[in-house]
Amino acid sequence: MSALVEGTWDEARLIAASAFTALSSEKLALANCVGRTLARDATSLVDLPTYATSAMDGYAVSGDGPWKIIGEVKAGLPMKAALHSGEAVGIATGAVIPDGTLGIIRWEVAQVSGQSLSGEVVKDQEIRPPAHECKAGDVLISAGTVLNPAMVGLLAAAGLDLIDVVARPRVALVLLGDEIQHSGIPSDGLVRDALGPQLPGWLSAMGAEVTSTQYISDQLDLVVAALSQACESADIVVTTGGTAQGPRDYLHGALEAINAQILIDTVKVRPGHPMLLARKGASAIFGLPGNPQSAVVALASLGQPVIASQLGQGQKILTTVITASDLTAPADFTRLIIGNLIDGQFRVAPYLGSAMLRGLAHSEGFAVVTKELTAAGESVRWLDLPA
Repeated sequence: MSALVEGTWDEARLIAASAFTALSSEKLALANCVGRTLARDATSLVDLPTYATSAMDGYAVSGDGPWKIIGEVKAGLPMKAALHSGEAVGIATGAVIPDGTLGIIRWEVAQVSGQSLSGEVVKDQEIRPPAHECKAGDVLISAGTVLNPAMVGLLAAAGLDLIDVVARPRVALVLLGDEIQHSGIPSDGLVRDALGPQLPGWLSAMGAEVTSTQYISDQLDLVVAALSQACESADIVVTTGGTAQGPRDYLHGALEAINAQILIDTVKVRPGHPMLLARKGASAIFGLPGNPQSAVVALASLGQPVIASQLGQGQKILTTVITASDLTAPADFTRLIIGNLIDGQFRVAPYLGSAMLRGLAHSEGFAVVTKELTAAGESVRWLDLPA
């Protein structure tokens, strides 16, 4: 595959979505699977409900009334014997229906005098039949689905204890630059590291996990060594800075030195233009610009499609929204504008500069603008930030 150089944002997204395949799976206890991606279809091991059960608290009756109340059936304690005509038992919601039951009379409408019960009933009244929700072998959740708590509950009810989920992509951060200060108030021309603290959160929200972080000075040999080491153990390597072609930008030279294949080299998008995607063996390498907002744009633009592929998920289809104000983009470029959806309309956030974080910190996503002028009231695509 030859590199896409100065391609469009949409072209770059398509390449990022198709260049990598799903990682291997692992078995996890069901309770640990919320937020994980299902590796293969999950099928029910039992009929649901497994037994005919009562839909209400009340009385199970057999034959015509009035009925003699002979006992009680609790949830989890089925009645051993069958009901005979003219007999009734108190029954709890979810309890197994005794053999011989005609139907259930709700307790609030039942007429009870001592051990005698009267009331109206029709066949199968208030009875949940077995296999009403699913049969054993039915597919409950399809592969590629991110499991939520309700899905985990469903799989538990269906008898599953261990689930095959796709392994989380392991991410190595290689943060480049001589101007970074890691704590305290910046001084002597240094700037606080704003990407190191936030990238793990973004990557985790996308389904990956950061396993190592290195801070590297702008020296070619150090960048080469860091990338080579990171690619040995990580599914994804994320670099920050050095993606342009300036005298202190060493990422391209380092990628060449480790025989990595560049797939995408700069994209016609603002902010984030000098973003990069490469491959070394099975490892993806994201080259993010050094400016904070540009870096997040690059991660959302190229990182999200790659991570979705590695997790075996379907690719995100962008929705369209109406913009509340005029939006502009440079000629032949896509512009990603941070902002929020308010009352169903896109509203631009303040502080739009590519080196600024304040607007990003209070935004839900980006309007994807491809026309030089998109007037208020027209539609734009919406790329939400992972949460």
